[in-house]
Amino acid sequence: MNSTQQPIGIFDSGIGGTSIWKEIHRLLPNENTIYLSDSKNAPYGQKSTQEIIDLSIKNTEFLIDKGVKIIVVACNTATTNAIQQLRAKYDIPFIGIEPAIKPASLKTKTGTVGILATKGTLNSTLFEKTTSNLSDEITIIEQVGEGLVELIENGKMYSDEMTSLLKKYINPMLEKKCDYIVLGCTHYPYLLPQIQEITGNSIEIIDSGEAVARQVKNILLQQNLLNNSSNQSLNTFFINKDKSVLEAILKDYKNSKIDYLDF
Repeated sequence: MNSTQQPIGIFDSGIGGTSIWKEIHRLLPNENTIYLSDSKNAPYGQKSTQEIIDLSIKNTEFLIDKGVKIIVVACNTATTNAIQQLRAKYDIPFIGIEPAIKPASLKTKTGTVGILATKGTLNSTLFEKTTSNLSDEITIIEQVGEGLVELIENGKMYSDEMTSLLKKYINPMLEKKCDYIVLGCTHYPYLLPQIQEITGNSIEIIDSGEAVARQVKNILLQQNLLNNSSNQSLNTFFINKDKSVLEAILKDYKNSKIDYLDF
């Protein structure tokens, strides 16, 4: 296979990173992709740093064995805890996902920004470094989205339990006059309609999907790896847990294949 036609590799702790995959596929529809959903080990956000690094290495080596040309770490927790180690260990371009705290802090009018993320992301050294560089006039309201990933992975995205948790996490941010809320987990964009029902039109919700897709394109262009073929792309998804939720998410993407993986 011509190197430009090699697939883009993407991994996440589960199905949430498909929110990133959709943005990449929308911007680069001719690119072949391989997506690894490590749903069996979701969520990563409750695991130790070493566990997250070990899982990220395992995922990376799976994708490299499949012949990918670039790897997108479509998981905030894996990015903030493991991407430095991955870049040091492997000779392949990596693109990570970080909560969009900086753009939110530059745009806020109230000076208060909320972030909904996993415990692993909020406790990471990289996230601490990012927030420490912000203006002292900016207040960051951090909220661990405990339980949200599990509900999404188990097909309970629109359950009463999900509504209850989202109100519990979002309402305190509204009370503290947040005008921007950053989604710091790639699962959370699937909750956007429900979050907007709680926040109304006065709050801006930011996720990283579009920015990540643009960065993927930039890196492929820089390294002469962009696939200019007019052939229909091949998009293969591997999952190591029940694939029914993933099938529902991808039902409108006809050129996608889902395989169960004992991984």
